[in-house]
Amino acid sequence: MPPGGDAMDRIPLSEADGHMAELIDRVENDEEIVILRDGKPAVRLVPVAEGPLAEDGVSAPTPSGKRPVRFGFAKGQIRIADDFDAPLPDDLLKSFYGLAPNEEWPDQWKGMPG
Repeated sequence: MPPGGDAMDRIPLSEADGHMAELIDRVENDEEIVILRDGKPAVRLVPVAEGPLAEDGVSAPTPSGKRPVRFGFAKGQIRIADDFDAPLPDDLLKSFYGLAPNEEWPDQWKGMPG
């Protein structure tokens, strides 16, 4: 917690503009700073969560500790079988409905798609 007991300091953009190095020093000393634009919170300065950066050296973990989603990260590493959506064998399909493999389909299910 910063000196003075406040959870975070609120500073107008006009004041923060020329004092960024000082603000960064304060954030590195466990303060949180909110920069106001037109009197409304616009940006919150917080320390970067410690931990490894992504391979690109830019994507640090978010304040919640979760890594941001990077779309396409597994491109070329996942293979979907050509028959992944092929109909299931009848004995397996029956097991999903609680029927024995040699049991006949009840009349209400006969002729249904799938």
